[in-house]
Amino acid sequence: MASPISKKKETSPITHRQKFEGHTDFVWGAIHLPGGQRIITCSSDGSLRVWNLKTGKQIGEDWRDGLGDSGVWTIALSPDGKKVVSGSNDGAVRLWDIDTCKVVVKWTEHTRLVGSVCWSRDGRRVLSGSFDGTVRQWEVESGETMLEPIENILALIETGHEHVMAVVYSPDTTLIATGGSDGLWTGELIECSVKIWDAKTGKLVATLKGHTDLVRCLAWTKDGKTLISGSYDCSIRTWNTTKWEQTAVLNDHTNLVFAIAISPSDRILASVSQDKTSRLWNLDNGQPISSPLQHAEQVNCVSFSAGGKRLAIGCNDKNAYIWDVGAILTEAGLDGLLSDPKVS
Repeated sequence: MASPISKKKETSPITHRQKFEGHTDFVWGAIHLPGGQRIITCSSDGSLRVWNLKTGKQIGEDWRDGLGDSGVWTIALSPDGKKVVSGSNDGAVRLWDIDTCKVVVKWTEHTRLVGSVCWSRDGRRVLSGSFDGTVRQWEVESGETMLEPIENILALIETGHEHVMAVVYSPDTTLIATGGSDGLWTGELIECSVKIWDAKTGKLVATLKGHTDLVRCLAWTKDGKTLISGSYDCSIRTWNTTKWEQTAVLNDHTNLVFAIAISPSDRILASVSQDKTSRLWNLDNGQPISSPLQHAEQVNCVSFSAGGKRLAIGCNDKNAYIWDVGAILTEAGLDGLLSDPKVS
């Protein structure tokens, strides 16, 4: 993968395909629900909300569980599409049932804001990262007899990060990647690392250095060969997970990078930033796809739909949006990026 220095392009004429209005504060999470007809969002206003993709209207009441004004910073959908896990200002990790819109489990061991959550691929574990500097793993009760118990699940990792802002499992769940701030803010830039941990033992496997400010987001390709990080230093970096070496720097954003997502095909990266743009990248060559997608305010979160043809995005303007990735790729002549070349 190349490490390009890209020329800036003209503003894209493409506009969002749907807008979701109703939250009363910043939107920090937006993910697609199974069936392709709904999305769910979370916000600093303390609620989760479900929306009709076609009409843009809210479905049902807010999900709150006594959150009050305790903002919800992060959400993640279970692999079976039946549950959502959330992390919030009150330090709690909540497991929600999508059908009942109710909390089924609430974990409260974190002592500060939970800024990142992630599921294991098999849906049996949830991973959370907190401003208390720790990462925790939680065993999810399925309500059915498990084929085998999870033995010796490591409950806690003291990461050494001042704040943990990003956590993600490797595809095989053997490793955990963490990112955040590695020191208190003093007004000066400070090198912040991505750390790799053995999920079973909690042993530090590797420390990836290169970012010069807080590491805000992480994503792992499905084949496990590439880890991608986004930072407040405005850069996105890709890492080879065999040698734990940096392979590319994507540096077109002009302000803090808040979130990244990898398409189901493993060939497109989406990123969002305080520079009020969303960007799409061709992971085959490290080049931007089209010009930036423009927003009125800071963009906080991004996710792909199951087929990779839509992006769900949440912003500081209190709204969520859907963008048509398929149309953008067609305009760029890159429709083939939606398919996985490894799948015949």
